[in-house]
Amino acid sequence: MREGIAASRTWVIKIGSSLLTNEGVGLDHGAIAGWAAQIVSLRKQGLRLVVVSSGAVAEGATRLGLKTMPREVRLQAAAAAVGQMGVIQAWESCFSGHGVHAAQILLSHEDLSDRTRYLNARSTLASLLNLAAVPVVNENDSVATEELCLGDNDNLAALVSNLINADVMVILTDQDGLYSADPRKSAAATLVKSGRAGDPELERLAGTGSSLGRGGMITKLSAARLAARSGTHTIIANGREPGLLLKLRAGEELGTWLRADREPVRAKRQWLAGQLTLKGSVTLDQGAVKVLCKQGKSLLAVGITATSGNYQRGEVVACLDHSGREIARGMVNYNSGEVARLLGQDSGRIAELLGYAGEEEIIHRDNLTLTE
Repeated sequence: MREGIAASRTWVIKIGSSLLTNEGVGLDHGAIAGWAAQIVSLRKQGLRLVVVSSGAVAEGATRLGLKTMPREVRLQAAAAAVGQMGVIQAWESCFSGHGVHAAQILLSHEDLSDRTRYLNARSTLASLLNLAAVPVVNENDSVATEELCLGDNDNLAALVSNLINADVMVILTDQDGLYSADPRKSAAATLVKSGRAGDPELERLAGTGSSLGRGGMITKLSAARLAARSGTHTIIANGREPGLLLKLRAGEELGTWLRADREPVRAKRQWLAGQLTLKGSVTLDQGAVKVLCKQGKSLLAVGITATSGNYQRGEVVACLDHSGREIARGMVNYNSGEVARLLGQDSGRIAELLGYAGEEEIIHRDNLTLTE
């Protein structure tokens, strides 16, 4: 069995347009129903799942009566806007038949690069997963027009994997995975069953004759490299294989397995510890120091005695003990003015003191690393 599959708890599943559409003409509702059924079965096994779904432009073109796929950016954007209605309707219809809710999430790269919007997206996805809904994510193609023709949902899936600390990213395509050569041209071509995400040799194979070509497999390997930054393993597999998702969960070695070098928490904490500029600090009482250092819990307002600096939500601050020694650092859920109002207060008073109900934690344990 592939390392990490049995213990995995959160998957991101990306389904490409070649699988979601009838050869580019409208949506394949039967195929969507099949994946929805598998996803529901995986949820019953305890998995938390996010779907990254393509197909909006093709569905929109069909609904608008366009005879060919639009090439002009403005028409692509318009088709995407119309097609998104069909995509989410299809997923909602299929999931509702199993008593499960789908939720539409439209993201752009700006949502994932701006720290405040990043935290908002992260909180929304976490809440949806906790509420047992299935988030269906797509790029906001109707406004992110420059990205429409780049096959960018592979990278979007990787960014979502980073966002929610996914254990596994599954990229479903119409091929069996990465080959050593183009199997249509070489009888000696073999499937690459496993490798390391970010391996230059695998990227060389993709660029010199992969069965998916330069515009397909390369983006998938790039996405695997990006996902690996947060410790997410990647599987690239043929979505037309019956029961594929269930077989992967059972440990069958289908497709190409690209393992990440680091564990998710370790990778993120290394990023926090060494790559971000500190925007301020919070001083903790002895109880909070003990909770962070000995028990590995989140930082709550009740344990903070002082704050300094001018920081915004999502920026990184130092956590200091009473002597001023840094013991940890992490991304805050509130800005400096809000933290000042919450000093020493119970989390239950956040809504009363700030006028809105925010996160219970000032810094969640997943966004915090010890530095002492």
